[in-house]
Amino acid sequence: MSEPIISVSGLRGTIPDQLTPLVAARYIAALASTLPSGSLPGGKVVIGRDGRSSGRMLAAAVSATLAAHGFDVIDLDAAATPTVGIQVREQRAVAGVQISASHNPKEYNGLKLFGSDGRILTKSVGEKVLAGYRAADAKWVGVDSIGQIQRLDDPHSVHLDLVLKTIDPAEVRERRFKVLLDSNHGAGSLLGRQLLQALGCELTLLGDSPDGQFEHKPEPLAENLQGVCERVRSGGFDIGFCQDPDADRLAVIDERGQYIGEEMTLALCLLQALPNRSGTIVTNCASSNLSQHIAAQHNSKCLRSAVGEANVADMMIAEQAVFGGEGSGGPIDPQVGYVRDSFVGMARILQLLTTSGKKVSQIVASLPPLAMVKDKITLETSRLPRLLDALTHQISDATSSRLDGLRLDWSDRWLLVRGSNTEPIVRFIAEAPTVAEAQMLCDRARSIADSL
Repeated sequence: MSEPIISVSGLRGTIPDQLTPLVAARYIAALASTLPSGSLPGGKVVIGRDGRSSGRMLAAAVSATLAAHGFDVIDLDAAATPTVGIQVREQRAVAGVQISASHNPKEYNGLKLFGSDGRILTKSVGEKVLAGYRAADAKWVGVDSIGQIQRLDDPHSVHLDLVLKTIDPAEVRERRFKVLLDSNHGAGSLLGRQLLQALGCELTLLGDSPDGQFEHKPEPLAENLQGVCERVRSGGFDIGFCQDPDADRLAVIDERGQYIGEEMTLALCLLQALPNRSGTIVTNCASSNLSQHIAAQHNSKCLRSAVGEANVADMMIAEQAVFGGEGSGGPIDPQVGYVRDSFVGMARILQLLTTSGKKVSQIVASLPPLAMVKDKITLETSRLPRLLDALTHQISDATSSRLDGLRLDWSDRWLLVRGSNTEPIVRFIAEAPTVAEAQMLCDRARSIADSL
């Protein structure tokens, strides 16, 4: 059996080679050992799952482990990751666990951890859990202190209400948008249906049963959504929305059936949000410059964090940001919660279409032409500092930042070079006015790496 992929916010791995009930129990025992005593009043932990066939099995192991540490378990069953975060706050729980492997194939599953504030675990707490997992920490309780496990009948309505309060639902309902939602048998279909029906949409829902039997590769990328794009084009839809399995990411297809991508999700949300509430926004250093462009147009400031949802949320809280998110299709609206949220994206984008009176393709055409290219090379971690130094020295006409790896910025393009936390590879991410120009930046970085 090989080790699962573990970070400070959770773990994931294949069933059964990396992730078994024993591994899950050991990891959750480590989490429970960092929490206030389960015997205290209100010692509750919320759990959910993204619909994968292995989810119920892991939920049983997680619930039993938490109960055996004295915590009462609130089981949401199939629910989106942002819904878990909201219910942690709503239930005044001490923690939350989402059973999900995000965009990975169905043979994977994983555990995402939440703090009592309803957001993905911060680095400092996550490091304690990881150390506890390595040490096999556990604080099992006696028979008189075992926690209870209960199912929450309606986990979605609180989330729905929060999202609807951020827009004008009555105005959107008047448009009667024809919408295709591809939940691809993940957890997003449950609240997705409720939200789009509440907004008066004529809805076609693909993969509405959250059973993890994905009809295409689960990451919502262009190459995985060709069939969905054709459905949007041929069906005369106003827009297509595509979620990943745990519904914290959203990709958009325009009315012509053109995939406009995950990077555009945050940009469209900002176009709707900032005219009504200017202020600081936060995104990460691997996300498109479109956010910076839109912020400047609306008298707002765009700040960049290190890559990772927890890092974005940390900076949003510290800077009292009005909006934020990651370019991987994850808008974060502090009025709803500090978790990436596909439902926030759908609501904000439909409100934008309503207010502007424009089609998706027309709005996208009004933005600067920017293209992103992602590449990678195999490189041992020990050699990464030398590569970053060489890039800084040899590419001297750019502004450099070591916030997370190395980011090189020019007036109309940028290049990010950063090492993987889980494998010996270095990722190149570049954005420029054209694909060819972005690829040239990646190729230049690869050439310098090859010369070392």
